[in-house]
Amino acid sequence: MAPVLPDLCELDSSSDDDGTDGREGDDCDTGEDYFVFHNPLSLLAVVPDVVDFERMIELDSKSLNSLAGTGTSIASGHSRKSSDASQISLNSGSSANSQEARSDDNEEDQWSLWGRLVADWSNTYKKRNAYVKDLVRKGIPHHFRGVVWPLLCGAHDSPAKSQYAEYIKATSACEKVIRRDIARTYPEHDFFKEKDGLGQESLFNVMKAYSLHDREVGYCQGSAFIVGILLMQMPEEEAFAVVVKLMQEYRLREIFKPSMAELGLVLYQLKNLVEELLPDLHAHFLSQSFDTSMYASSWFLTLFSTTLTLSVACRVMDAFLIDGMEIIFRLAVAILNFGKEDLLSQDMEGMLKYFQKEVPARFDPCPDPLFVAAYNVKYSAKRMKKWEKEYTALKTKEQEDQEEVRRLRAENRMLRQKVSMLETESSELAERLVRGQVSRADQEETTFHLKRELEASRQRDAENTAHLRELQQRLKHMEQENYSRQSSLEMEPTTSPSLQAELLKQKEELIQCLQEQLIGGRLRQAEMDSMIRDMKNQLHEHEEDKKRLREATPDNVVLALQEELIAVKLREAEATLALKELRPKISELSSQWLRHLQEEHTTENQPTSLESTPKKLLFWENNRSSSSAGNKSDELMTIRLREMEAVTELRELRLRLMELETQNQVLSNQLKRQDDEIKTLVSKTEASERLDKEHQSKIKEHERKYADLEAKMREDSMLARIHDAEHSQHVAELSQKISQLEMKNEQMLTEGELSMVEDSDRVRELQDRIGDLKAEIQRLEHVNRKLGGTNGFSKLAHQQEVSDPSDDDEDMSKLELRFSPRTSVENLTS
Repeated sequence: MAPVLPDLCELDSSSDDDGTDGREGDDCDTGEDYFVFHNPLSLLAVVPDVVDFERMIELDSKSLNSLAGTGTSIASGHSRKSSDASQISLNSGSSANSQEARSDDNEEDQWSLWGRLVADWSNTYKKRNAYVKDLVRKGIPHHFRGVVWPLLCGAHDSPAKSQYAEYIKATSACEKVIRRDIARTYPEHDFFKEKDGLGQESLFNVMKAYSLHDREVGYCQGSAFIVGILLMQMPEEEAFAVVVKLMQEYRLREIFKPSMAELGLVLYQLKNLVEELLPDLHAHFLSQSFDTSMYASSWFLTLFSTTLTLSVACRVMDAFLIDGMEIIFRLAVAILNFGKEDLLSQDMEGMLKYFQKEVPARFDPCPDPLFVAAYNVKYSAKRMKKWEKEYTALKTKEQEDQEEVRRLRAENRMLRQKVSMLETESSELAERLVRGQVSRADQEETTFHLKRELEASRQRDAENTAHLRELQQRLKHMEQENYSRQSSLEMEPTTSPSLQAELLKQKEELIQCLQEQLIGGRLRQAEMDSMIRDMKNQLHEHEEDKKRLREATPDNVVLALQEELIAVKLREAEATLALKELRPKISELSSQWLRHLQEEHTTENQPTSLESTPKKLLFWENNRSSSSAGNKSDELMTIRLREMEAVTELRELRLRLMELETQNQVLSNQLKRQDDEIKTLVSKTEASERLDKEHQSKIKEHERKYADLEAKMREDSMLARIHDAEHSQHVAELSQKISQLEMKNEQMLTEGELSMVEDSDRVRELQDRIGDLKAEIQRLEHVNRKLGGTNGFSKLAHQQEVSDPSDDDEDMSKLELRFSPRTSVENLTS
């Protein structure tokens, strides 16, 4: 059985006797009438103390201003439209299973109470705020909600009403989305069912106006359900003003922002609240992976309008306007508490079905138990603030972690790219190194062959020089012999002429042979000199190449190989040094170990049984001392062996340290080289950009020159056309003169008669003159053709050439003097 709510009290002291609640489960009765009075005159009996009611009652039973005609705050700005929206909301907002057991007296008391409250709202709300809040929490009568809701949120004098008309005329970027979602807002309600009807248009106007009013929030689908509830109770302007107040002063704006950060906060707070108050249910949700957002997001976004029936959703709106977001948390915990037993026995799918279908039907007949349980929930504002700080800290940490992850991913991506680039460069440099080594080997081999050829050429040159000296000596010897022979011949003048001629011939042949040998030797010497010069040039070029390669800075791979070689040599030197240090210690240990073995051997060879004499006791003492000495020597050997092991390990660690240091040095050198290469590439890039800009400027300059040339060509073409026109005019003048001459000729032929034969000389003169005129015409045409061709107008010249021959023939035919043999040449006078 539902708990009985406390009775209501009157507004003033004069109504203490009959100021009972009078509702008796007002919200439990959700019949179809929703307080629709078909006879408005019956309101006079309800409010006998208000005289002005009789004057303010209107014939429309749906008008709410007739209930508050004397209120100053209502009469100024809360006149409701007598629209079909109110009547549809009255008839369609209730459940089919409501009871019809409300008495007329209680209804009249209820209306009387709320009528006086609304009539004097400003004073009553200030003086008796707690009392008014209790009345609102127990439910506002349906017909008063359109007036009381703006009063509760302060929207009755909001400046947003005056802006609404301007927003309706404007265009919003969210219109398409709003149009799409309107059909999904209360699709089964009569007021919003009709497509492009009054309800859908009103909803569209309000949503578009708010999207223009608050461009940061714009439009969110959940807000349409809240606006729909408001439109069921009040006109568009007041609904818009109430929506603006709800968004600004009730935390809804932060929830409906695109980021929806506030929605995450309230869900986190609700989760902690459920964990604290309903730990069993919270554990069940965790075991089923049933997150709070899966069932509670719509509760905060639509204020339970999509979860509960419209009558209960209106009651939620009553409490929300008084308590704000706190009532949503209380109702959420109360709903979960009511369905705790059912939820604990279901899985995720069953729980979703429970929230969608069983919750609305469970609280529709009588929502009072739900609200009583909600106000009994242990709600602490301090805990909410604490959870808000925790959520903010968590989100801040998550954001920092996400930024760190993004930064690390970016760095990882950059490092991967750098590694790939370095690998590519390393492979390219390795190929370059191999190619360089191969080319150096080829050059060295070529240099070796050239050196051998040079040595051979030098040897041949030395042989040729020696042979040339020998020939020169022979030539000198022969010259001496020749000189001696000439002297002997001169001494012997009696020699016969034939003998002298033969000697002279032999001398000439000898001289010619020597000259040929000399020419051949000089040619060979010149060839050898040229070959030597070529060899020297090639050798010099190879030496220059080797010097340039030796002086050139090695590339990265060569440097890396050199550094690695240095590191290997350092490690080898360290290992050699350690080996030299270990060798004497090992030899010393070996000698000590040998001595120890010899002592053990001598001890074992001594007799084991002696007589029990004082000597025996003395031997036993000696044996014991020798055994103690042996033990000490064993311990000394063990310690030294351990020392050697430690020294060896120390050496290994030093070698490892040196290796790591060399690797570090190599890596640092590589990084320096990479930085240098990057700087070089940047400088090259800048140089290429500068060249590109220079090329662009040159291209622009060439384009400007090209435009100037085109303009000049157009001017030249215009001048050529002018010259062509002048020549054509000149030709036309000549043609006119020729036609005049033809006319004169015909006149002379018709008028005069040639009677004398001596006038034939005059005819010849005229024929010569006509021939001169023809030659002049041909010369002018030729000049005209040349001018047309030189100016580049081949087409015009071609047309002129095509058209000229026929014209010339016609002119020539006109110029011809047609003399008939039967016609005598007479009467040709000038």
